[in-house]
Amino acid sequence: MAVVSSFHSALLPFSSPSIPIPILNPVNCEKRRRWTSYSTRLQCSSRPDEAKRISEQSSWESKDSEGKDYLYRLGQEADNMNIAVGARQGVIDDLFVGNFLGKDSDIVFDYRQKATRSFEYLQGDYYIAPAFLDKVACHIVKNYIAHLLNVKVPLILGIWGGKGQGKTFQTELIFRAMGIEPVIMSAGELESERAGEPGRLIRDRYRTASQVIQNQGKMSCLMINDIDAGLGRFGNTQMTVNNQIVVGTLMNLSDNPTRVSIGQKWRESDVVHRVPIIVTGNDFSTLYAPLIRDGRMEKFYWQPDHEDIINIVHQMYAKDGITRDEVIRVVDTFPNQALDFYGALRSKTYDQSILQWVNDTGGYEKLGEKLLKGKKDGQLSTFVPPKQSVEALLESGHSLVKEQHLITNSRLSKEYMKNIDD
Repeated sequence: MAVVSSFHSALLPFSSPSIPIPILNPVNCEKRRRWTSYSTRLQCSSRPDEAKRISEQSSWESKDSEGKDYLYRLGQEADNMNIAVGARQGVIDDLFVGNFLGKDSDIVFDYRQKATRSFEYLQGDYYIAPAFLDKVACHIVKNYIAHLLNVKVPLILGIWGGKGQGKTFQTELIFRAMGIEPVIMSAGELESERAGEPGRLIRDRYRTASQVIQNQGKMSCLMINDIDAGLGRFGNTQMTVNNQIVVGTLMNLSDNPTRVSIGQKWRESDVVHRVPIIVTGNDFSTLYAPLIRDGRMEKFYWQPDHEDIINIVHQMYAKDGITRDEVIRVVDTFPNQALDFYGALRSKTYDQSILQWVNDTGGYEKLGEKLLKGKKDGQLSTFVPPKQSVEALLESGHSLVKEQHLITNSRLSKEYMKNIDD
């Protein structure tokens, strides 16, 4: 009974502040006295003549110039929600920032904010076509100094041309050379099961690129790859609501590049940096015509000439010891081919070496076990790459040309590739 009465005595102060709180543990008496004083202040805070409430001393209830508190602003600005702020040191009261997850308890903050692309994987020297470099660099610079120019500067640069001509790769090389940290999207992100989501995503990514400029002091831009695959009309395909909203979003960005909403209440001070947009595609005639008009989009048709192809392919084969004259021989043997064809030549020369490696590993029967366990344990047998030669490249090229003829002469390919001859 003594234990029960002591337990009830410990609970009584929360309902009646006049009853003293007993010290159950004499060793921690000082700590218990502090806790007793804190509890008493909480009880008496409702009285006007007593101490000020603890919550009124918190920054959560501090008022701004308009008399709005911090929680109100979080609700109004959807881009700055509490989930994005988290328990970050210096943002909210340090009393609530513990060390058990580090000083920043929002452990996914850095991953969620990292939407930009860096190009550390592009090691070595690559050839950048001068015409391509001039067009992309000029477009980016014009948008960054648009306020100094007395002309209409299109926000979007549309790079279009045949398949496999290196439009995306050349652009990424230029980004690396100019020190640009872009935000890159693909056509697969232009459709969603929820209406309006892709349009909001574009505006969000646009604002992210603006934050890179403002917060990191780096040049940035928004790039959308293969835009005609996501927005183009092919045959009897229908336009979806998301297609219409994405087109409208890009048109609005072109007309108002510094006022971008992602759903929050408009504020006069909410002005973002002008961010140039670069899109790539194969056929811009399938896009909505007002989007690609000259005032909004500047078009650049990329078709590398013979000299560009030789320089790009030579740089591609430089690590294999293939000379420039040998590259010219390969290119002249297979004229009118896209750049990805010459990359496929090098890839196909690895086939025989890979088959030999499979036999050395133990054959097809034990291949799955060897690949999975060997890769995990680091015990895979050493792969010896083939020694590249002009003869091997020419043999691979003739094999690929034969496959192309089989594909283009089939009934199925003719149905899907009616205009390939054009």
